[in-house]
Amino acid sequence: MSSITCGLVIAAHGRHYTVEFSDGSLRHCFPRGKKGQAAVGDRVQVSLQGEAEGAIERIEPRRNLLYRSDEMRTKVFAANVDQLLIVLAVAPPFSVDLLGRALVGAWSADIRPLIILNKIDLVDGLAQARAQLSDIDRLGVPIIELCAHHKEAARDKLLPYLHGQANLLLGQSGMGKSTLLNALVPDALAATREISTALGTGKHTTTSTRLYHLPDGNGDLIDSPGFQAFGLSHLSDSDIERGFPEFAEHAAHCRFYNCTHLHEPGCQVLQALDHAQIGQERHALYARILQERGRNK
Repeated sequence: MSSITCGLVIAAHGRHYTVEFSDGSLRHCFPRGKKGQAAVGDRVQVSLQGEAEGAIERIEPRRNLLYRSDEMRTKVFAANVDQLLIVLAVAPPFSVDLLGRALVGAWSADIRPLIILNKIDLVDGLAQARAQLSDIDRLGVPIIELCAHHKEAARDKLLPYLHGQANLLLGQSGMGKSTLLNALVPDALAATREISTALGTGKHTTTSTRLYHLPDGNGDLIDSPGFQAFGLSHLSDSDIERGFPEFAEHAAHCRFYNCTHLHEPGCQVLQALDHAQIGQERHALYARILQERGRNK
């Protein structure tokens, strides 16, 4: 009978997973039957098979799971995440809409967000990029400005925030996320090759999502593919409202307990909007997300 051992999912590609065990060994693992989908960051119970394979028998209870969804598909990012690092850049232009949706996803899952504004050496566009983040800055979300090509300076700025945390690195394509990953985890490419060697799968082990241990040994960094959409159709109306924390103090005083903050008389959120206490773009995003969710029900 095969033995059962607990491990950490460090890479995922479809229903293929790489699991790391306490002794540092790696195994190529598959879920047993049609059991629930594992995610990078999951703790799993694995029955060992042969020299380098295993079957995932059970996923341990999660603290959270970050994913995006629309009417067509669901895309899982990672599980048991402490902090979401959203990578933006001065150029090419980033989407404030996508940023807002990623923040909603994080807050609804009780994950702390941190924004990284990369490529600040492109000074001609820096003022505009900062202006686009003004509403977010008012919310108290940390915004770290850096140039990922200046590796030592980037590490010095970011590592204090990452220490002891399970961090998920997320960003649109072209924001410099890979450059930042290589600055924070200098042996990232070597670690990926190590998986290839351990599993005997050569260059075909390109994974959708991958967990790296930070060099100081205290904290993890999960890298995910670039994205161009962040659907939130899996969230309830109350989840979506939690994704706009600036509403909370005002919503507590709305006339109606089930106020949607869109049109009701006596809505204190709308009154705060009129008095510029809530950003116009933020409220417009809230309305769009609710409208999309209504269409997708």
